Amino acid sequence: METTIRLPDGDGQLAVTGISESNLKIIRESLAVQLVCRNGILQLSGEPAAVRCAAHVVDRLIDTARRGTPMSRQELLETVAATEPLQRDDPAPQLSSLEVYLPGRQVKPLTEGQRIYLSNLLNSDLTFCTGPAGTGKTYLSVAAAVSLLKTDQVRRLVLVRPAVEAGKKLGFLPGTMQEKVHPYLRPLLDGLHDMMPYDQIERFMAADLIEIIPLAFMRGRTFNDSLIILDEAQNTTQGQMLMFLTRLGHGSKMVVTGDTSQIDLENPQDSGLVGAYGDKT
Repeated sequence: METTIRLPDGDGQLAVTGISESNLKIIRESLAVQLVCRNGILQLSGEPAAVRCAAHVVDRLIDTARRGTPMSRQELLETVAATEPLQRDDPAPQLSSLEVYLPGRQVKPLTEGQRIYLSNLLNSDLTFCTGPAGTGKTYLSVAAAVSLLKTDQVRRLVLVRPAVEAGKKLGFLPGTMQEKVHPYLRPLLDGLHDMMPYDQIERFMAADLIEIIPLAFMRGRTFNDSLIILDEAQNTTQGQMLMFLTRLGHGSKMVVTGDTSQIDLENPQDSGLVGAYGDKT
C-alpha cells in the first residue's frame, strides 16, 4: 500500500520530519514502513495496516506543528506505541508476552517493528537491529535472552559491548577488570535488573550462566547453547565485528544492535555495523 501526505511549509515541515529526519526515522523503524520526503510531499509505503498507522502518526505531527507545539521525541514514541495497536484492522495474533524472572513481570512488544524484531530474534540464528535510541533494541533483546534462559532454550547469556567512550575519554579507571568495564556495560545491567532479582543476577553470574564482557575479551572463544548480544555495535571496527560473528557456536543465537547515526569511532566508515549491515540511517 502507498499513500502521500503534503507537509507544511518552512518550520512546520521541519517540526514534522525532525532534524535530519529523526522523526521519520523513528516512525520507519518502529512501524516497519518506508518513508520518502521530497519537495514537501511525504510518500509512505508498506503493509496496509502499518501505512495507516504511520499516516495517523504523521497527521498528529502535522497537527501539533500547526498549533505551534511540535512533539518532543518522547511524545512521538508514546504516540507511535499508542497508535499502532488501535490501527490494526484484523485480529492477527500478536507475539505472546516474554516471561522473565521477576514475579508478575511480562515484557510485550508495543509496535509492529518490535514484533518483527522479536520474531526474527526468536526464529533466527543471527539478528541485526538498527534504530534510534529509545526504540527498545537493547531492552527487548535482553528480555528475549532472559525468557529463553528461563525456558531452558539456551544455557547461558553473553552480553557484550565495545569499550568506546562517547566524546571525552575517561582516562585511567581504577579497580579490577570488572570494575573498569562496568561503566560501559551499565545499560545491559539496567535491563537485567528490570527482569531479574538482584541476588539472582549475582548467583547466575557467579555460576557463569550470565557473562557480561567487553568485546575485546571475546577473541579465541566459541559460545555454544548461548544467546549472545552485542550492544552499541556501531562502535566496533570491521575487524572486531568479524571476530564477534565467528564466535557463534552450536545451538546459539546472536543479536547485534546499534545506531549508525551515533558512531564514536574516529573514522565512522570503519564501523563494523556499517560494514556488516549497511548504513540504514
